[in-house]
Amino acid sequence: MKRSKTSKQWMREHVNDPFVLRAQKEGYRSRAAYKLLEVNERDHLLKPGAVVVDLGATPGGWSQVAAAKGCKVIALDLLPLQPLRGVDFIQGDFREDDVLAQLGEMLDGRPVGLVISDMAPNISGIGMSDQARAMHLAELALEFAVLHLKPGGAFLVKVFQGAGFESYIRLMRSHFGKVVTRKPKASRDRS
Repeated sequence: MKRSKTSKQWMREHVNDPFVLRAQKEGYRSRAAYKLLEVNERDHLLKPGAVVVDLGATPGGWSQVAAAKGCKVIALDLLPLQPLRGVDFIQGDFREDDVLAQLGEMLDGRPVGLVISDMAPNISGIGMSDQARAMHLAELALEFAVLHLKPGGAFLVKVFQGAGFESYIRLMRSHFGKVVTRKPKASRDRS
């Protein structure tokens, strides 16, 4: 199948992206690693020994950073994840009860210090639908965080500003004492 003009443009932009090139040079799985590194430098979320649950983990950039900071990482994604030292992985759909049960077994009662979520739906190109599906995943991640975080735990989630963003922020404020938004330098301009 022939690639679309948009697909070719994205690929050209991706392979020339300075954060993609830097990630390849420095051995990170993805450019997303720099987003977490920057947020952590500012907010000190990654604490050695803390249990971190990474939702939407593949290709593993966030898990890789968390493990390198000494966290005990449990990662989950629909897609396979190449093994990473210090990361336990569950392949499955976060929306399914049996996958959540596996995650609960892996946690084995350990308190979760940080939930990170970079989940995103497969993009259809229909903006309103894609935004609604992305917000639904963010809401599920928030629900998981509220249920599993220890007192004083933190939740980091990637969301796109658009329909539902402001109400999501209000919902987060009803559960957390401090809610801030960040746009790391490694985020693309259109994100």
